[in-house]
Amino acid sequence: MSIHIVALGSECPGGVGPGEEIMGQGQLQGGLLWSYLGHGALVGPCELEGSVHNPAFMEYTSRVFGDVTVVVRDCPSWDLLDSDWASVRKVLEQADILVIKYSVTDKLAFQQVRNGYAPRLRPLLRHWGVPVILVAVGARLNDEGPPCTCPLCASDWSSSVPHSEGLQLSRDLGATYLELPSLNHVFVGRYFGSVLEYFMIQCLKHKAKERPEKRRGNKVNELRPPFLEQPARLPPIRVEESSFSQDMQWLLERGVQFADVAFYAGESGKELGWAHAAVLCAVSPYFRQLLLGPKSRERPQSRCVCREREGASHSLLSTWDGSIIDDMPRSDGHVTGRLTRLVVKDPLLCMCLWETLMFIYRGAWEWEHLQEALEERLKNSLAVGQLMERIRSILGRERSSRDTPSARAAQLGPQTLVNLFNSPLYSDVIFMVQGSVLPAHRAVLVARCDVMAAMFSGKYAEARSRVVPIHGVSSDTFLSFLEYLYTDSCCPASVLQAMAVLVCAEMYQVKRLQHLCEVCVCAYLQSMPSRELASTGISVIRLLRKAKCHNAEQLYVWLLHFIANNYLIFSHKPDFLELSEEEREQVERLRWPSRGYLQELSEYQQRRRKLRKSRCIVM
Repeated sequence: MSIHIVALGSECPGGVGPGEEIMGQGQLQGGLLWSYLGHGALVGPCELEGSVHNPAFMEYTSRVFGDVTVVVRDCPSWDLLDSDWASVRKVLEQADILVIKYSVTDKLAFQQVRNGYAPRLRPLLRHWGVPVILVAVGARLNDEGPPCTCPLCASDWSSSVPHSEGLQLSRDLGATYLELPSLNHVFVGRYFGSVLEYFMIQCLKHKAKERPEKRRGNKVNELRPPFLEQPARLPPIRVEESSFSQDMQWLLERGVQFADVAFYAGESGKELGWAHAAVLCAVSPYFRQLLLGPKSRERPQSRCVCREREGASHSLLSTWDGSIIDDMPRSDGHVTGRLTRLVVKDPLLCMCLWETLMFIYRGAWEWEHLQEALEERLKNSLAVGQLMERIRSILGRERSSRDTPSARAAQLGPQTLVNLFNSPLYSDVIFMVQGSVLPAHRAVLVARCDVMAAMFSGKYAEARSRVVPIHGVSSDTFLSFLEYLYTDSCCPASVLQAMAVLVCAEMYQVKRLQHLCEVCVCAYLQSMPSRELASTGISVIRLLRKAKCHNAEQLYVWLLHFIANNYLIFSHKPDFLELSEEEREQVERLRWPSRGYLQELSEYQQRRRKLRKSRCIVM
């Protein structure tokens, strides 16, 4: 009779990294289990029948209670388990006792175990019912006696693992929690050894009870149930990367037809470029104050004051001058109803206006790229710093210690146009959808949707009309479609709403939105439990038909696999007969459980009934 113990983690601070070698015999002898087993332990692979070897584990054997063999498989590094989790799981399946170790002074390793590996072990341990011992080794700086859970005594929580966190992890894993200040023979033998011996005795008793049943199970005529394989993995839905920044860059470079702001140099009066008031007002509060209405166009004052070489001070925001010119024709013949002329008085801003506008249009978060572009253009670090501060003031953003790239990316990017969504501010087109009035901006629509770019740029009625009717789409669906164009995100409230937005995205050829809707449909269906899936009024077969009709190929393939994985639910529904012959063949080929398994299960149940009838009632 033998006992298999699997040990995971290191009781030493730092542990063993993924690029280092597994601990040798010298390091092994100072470990927790080696200290308990004593000098009788032998390093080497286990020769017992059915044992699984894995290079990530150091194996050694010993004897306890006289004639009981203890096989220990010790893995000091959690990172080594990621290389081949399937073989690691086989090793864990053979474990009679699982020991998880960590050092109380290595908080990073503890957090890796708690956040990364404990969620993977928790369902396996609950399924197998293996006893688990969680051991914390080492003394904290504030430990003068037994572990204290008082928050006032946790002065070294930043570097050490507190008692409360280790206890919480043991509760999550259903483990017995121990804390050993050191690995001397008193703590290892009295505390750890007594707990380990208790579980070993219980394991031996359990195996002694199972031995006669295993012997009867080795008989040739003993019936065994058929093996049920896992269902096939559902195919993934691939979504393209966001093109929001590239679309807005295209609008700045080629969307001159829809521009309504013109920039001119203050000294020479030379035209510097064109822009779109909607985009500028959405990104910058200064442009909002400068371009909106007669009362709002009063020149705003800034807290930032720049001083020229002569010593005369002037407000940073006075480097701009705005004036409205109505119905001003442009060089391309296009006439706009409202054209704003802005005079740039700052020479640095005149030189780098294109780089500044490119930064604003791409989401106003690529500060590092803006600085590189300004350095390449100005060749003067002092001038670059001054211009960067002016751009920050124009955008209404002051430099702070928390102004990190990740924080700026989270606040800006595609969210720069969120204030324009469903807003009449600078809107130049109104969509009439089922009686609802939805304002929009042609510049944003043209940049984000190729179909609308052709609709508003060509010789169509929509290009000359301010009010555009939309047919065949509900107002909520079209509003969700517009929300994606402005914010680059989409969150439908249900499966049917996601399919409606998918149809609208296919109508306007917005492929990424179509894929996002496919992901939403898959997430909603996959989150339904079996009972709800059987009683729901949503017809998955009709969703399949609609996905095929509107060129949602990924969703079509995914739904076929989903129907096959839930064959026993969908095969009893009336709409299952609506599948084509080819689709039904594919579902039958992928169905779970398979037809062969159901046949083997029926034969197994018949044999069991016959075996029960043939046994003697008295016995």
